[in-house]
Amino acid sequence: MQKKLIVMFLVVTVLLVGLIGRLMYIEYTSGDKYEKIVLSQQEYDSRIIPYQRGDIVDTKGTILATSVDVYNVILDCKVLNQNKDDIEPTILALTTCFPDLKAEDIRQKLTENAASQYVVLLKKLPYDTIQPFVEMQGDDKNYPNVNSDAVWFEKEYIRSYPYGSLAASLVGFVSGGNVGTVGMENYYNSTLNGINGRQYGYLNSDNNFEKTIKEAKDGDTIVSTVDVNIQSVVEEKLAKFNEEYTNGYIEGSGSKHTAALVMNPQNGEIYAMANFPTFDLNDPRNLTGYVTPEEEAGMTEEEKMDFLNEIWENFCVTYTYEPGSTIKPFTIATGLETGTLRGDETYYCDGLEVISGSEVHCVSRVGHGMETIQKALMDSCNDALMQMSYSIGVDNFTTYQKIFGFGQKTGIDLPGEERGLLFEKDQMRALDLATNSFGQNFNCTMIQVASAFSSLVNGGKYYQPHIVKKIEDSNGNVIENIKPVLLKETISEETSDMLKTYLYATVSEGTAKTAKVNGYSMGGKTGTAQKLPRANKTYLVSFIGYVPQENPQLVVYVIVDEPNVEEQAHSTYAQNIAREILEEILPYMNLYPDEELVRIRMKN
Repeated sequence: MQKKLIVMFLVVTVLLVGLIGRLMYIEYTSGDKYEKIVLSQQEYDSRIIPYQRGDIVDTKGTILATSVDVYNVILDCKVLNQNKDDIEPTILALTTCFPDLKAEDIRQKLTENAASQYVVLLKKLPYDTIQPFVEMQGDDKNYPNVNSDAVWFEKEYIRSYPYGSLAASLVGFVSGGNVGTVGMENYYNSTLNGINGRQYGYLNSDNNFEKTIKEAKDGDTIVSTVDVNIQSVVEEKLAKFNEEYTNGYIEGSGSKHTAALVMNPQNGEIYAMANFPTFDLNDPRNLTGYVTPEEEAGMTEEEKMDFLNEIWENFCVTYTYEPGSTIKPFTIATGLETGTLRGDETYYCDGLEVISGSEVHCVSRVGHGMETIQKALMDSCNDALMQMSYSIGVDNFTTYQKIFGFGQKTGIDLPGEERGLLFEKDQMRALDLATNSFGQNFNCTMIQVASAFSSLVNGGKYYQPHIVKKIEDSNGNVIENIKPVLLKETISEETSDMLKTYLYATVSEGTAKTAKVNGYSMGGKTGTAQKLPRANKTYLVSFIGYVPQENPQLVVYVIVDEPNVEEQAHSTYAQNIAREILEEILPYMNLYPDEELVRIRMKN
């Protein structure tokens, strides 16, 4: 008998251990599932715990976009109606702390929604505004009948942009439901968004109120490559130009578009990217200053939306245009790299070329005379470039257009990037080749030109341009470091060095002298593109350059689209902006004057 009892005890023990093990396994693998089933079978209410959308910060941690907590005032009519003595003291406390509330309105809600446990009295109040009422709820001595269960505060978040319009099209903004619109807000929407939590409240079998809380998961923080100080300088100079040449297309505008970007040619990081006109991220749908109140009133919703989309557009990424003479260094690089140009050629410019019966003029109608390759770039001679294109040929030219990334997206981490439009090899005629050689009759974007130009001056390395350098979680832990991506090599170091010599001379002695920053070695190229239709005589003028001459650390690219002047065909408008930008950001970036040292090295 004793042995039987021992065996039975052991069997029961084993069964109990097995049962406990099974329960632990079920809890571990399916606990959430069964918890929801149990809760669904009981009387309960639930409350969403909102996540906080991640911040967008600049390269030094300065906040460009953040989510600020606000509170909705919620009235539980059912609870307050069950405590008659608390009704009037609670109403008095509410109207005292929140002057926008009226006592009769609250009483009406208590009557009409007597059984409701969720009536919104006020929305999106800052914490300081609700604090006096919170203190009353916790002060049982002075306010014993202010019902703390009948009024509660629902937390949510609103997006805030501390710098207003700074980097507006680059940062983007958030529409309802935490949906990013344009910029990084859009491209990194899923990264910035988190997951809502939930609080479950229910009555257990003993009629005791229990709570189960699933915490929210906040969104991740985007650390961008943008530098607020550089971005501010760029936008200040664009605004200054437009103020000087105002009364243009919109109030305070000196051009149809004015845009600039600053990037690091050694890794593809974007330090600044801006266009004018811009908009306020905290009030992006406000058209004040763009149209008159009467004009806005006459717009349909579709027309207004089209107009807003134009304002929100990131010109540097989404707008295509004929680039003009900033393409000439690419044509020369193609010739040098393919061996169709040696570097010691000369060309005679008489002011025009006749191609397939069409006259294509140089910038100098009387001609520049005899030109070397370097002098052709310095003088921005169309005639010499067209003659170079004959040697280069269609096959080489179209192949290298694609190598330089034209007609393709760069892959920058911003929405809405355009490809541009090129001739295919079998469609390009002699006239097309000639005009393409100096930047007409094909389309591209600013980010394409800047990325490809960076490869011309950094030894031939084409880096994918990017706007974000790392991603952090809500606690500041690094989740992902976004390293520079070397996509390809476009030209050799020898070709790059030769081109830099030409570009240095263009800034020192050629058409780009206006862009020169005193004391600094730099190279660059101007552009003056005649827009379609040609008969209108409208122009897009530009300048692209780099600093310093040896191991360039900055590339700056400025465009002025249809400057608000009678004679638009002057790249000096863009050059002045570029020079003023560089004069301020070079000392900030600890880049010091080096002109004399470079001259000595070049002589030796």
